[in-house]
Amino acid sequence: MPEGWIDLGDTESLRDPPLREIRIGRTRIALSYHDGSFGAVSGVCNHVGGPLGQGRIDGAGYIVCPWHYWKFHCQTGVGEPGYEADRVPRYATREVNGRLYLNPEPETKRAKAKHDPHPLERPVEHSEGPLRVLGISTTAMDPKEPRYSTSEALLQVGLDHARAQGAETRLLKLSELSFRACEGFYSKSAQACTWPCSITQLDPADQMDQVYEGLVHWADVLLLATPIRWGGASALYYKMVERLNCVQNAITIRNKVLIQDKVAAFIITGGQDNVQAVAGQLLGFFAELGFLFPPFPYVAHSRGWSAEDMERNVAVVAGSEELREGTRELVSRSLGLAGRLIETHMCGSKIARGGRKAHRLEPEAVE
Repeated sequence: MPEGWIDLGDTESLRDPPLREIRIGRTRIALSYHDGSFGAVSGVCNHVGGPLGQGRIDGAGYIVCPWHYWKFHCQTGVGEPGYEADRVPRYATREVNGRLYLNPEPETKRAKAKHDPHPLERPVEHSEGPLRVLGISTTAMDPKEPRYSTSEALLQVGLDHARAQGAETRLLKLSELSFRACEGFYSKSAQACTWPCSITQLDPADQMDQVYEGLVHWADVLLLATPIRWGGASALYYKMVERLNCVQNAITIRNKVLIQDKVAAFIITGGQDNVQAVAGQLLGFFAELGFLFPPFPYVAHSRGWSAEDMERNVAVVAGSEELREGTRELVSRSLGLAGRLIETHMCGSKIARGGRKAHRLEPEAVE
């Protein structure tokens, strides 16, 4: 063999599995065996650096990246039809006397086509004008057969009060949005959990983009309402917050704080007890995103563990002027804090990591 070529091993042993990752020094290579031929291309995806050699080969001979499913041909490194301008480097291989050799110098260069950024990727900027309050209802119901929701009713009281104070408002009901559950991109790698969310980028029909747009780009105040379900927040709440991991993860992998100078407050109601635990989860999670809280940051109501007469629970909340007044005061405190934060610009786009995320996460430098 010519000088510099590397002996990868016995060809018989390299045919199965049909795709594997090998390393030559710091260079990752996706080595494949498909339709009776070996192929070798860069093991680093053009998108966000996913490990191509840990993916799979489809029926047409394209390597499918395990992170976000970008495709490159296992022999040529060229992108799938329609995306041929995206290419990863190709490496020459030769079979000699039952051994497979590879030239570590690539035959082709990497080429990255220009892709329009997702609208959510635009810079986060505060717009002049009235304060903006985003209400999110996490209660589950059939939109075609609506019912009275105690948490949603108080949320509407809060939004009405915000408008009376001169604020702009929006209401998002998670029960009316069609969005996929988190699919665990973070479990593949922290680098695979991107902003905007990987699902949002892959699926234009996914309506979680309305939540991202509202929280990151539009709102100054978040007013979130949840019922208590078996001692916790609602299932829709957890479905939403799992998809918000990409907002927090932008801090972990990029030290990029997307939530700046924003306030969050909460409405928690239910026939069962455990208000403090639900509030603690909400406060802990939204603090990790970067939200700040007004004094006494939630309004809550529960009649206790044994109060199974839900009709009575609904009647108590519906007839309680005290709860409505408490909600209005919560909104006033939130608007006051939001105004001061915007004036002083207290929150920056980066944050000191020690004590919070003490170990800086650095991607391995590989080609």
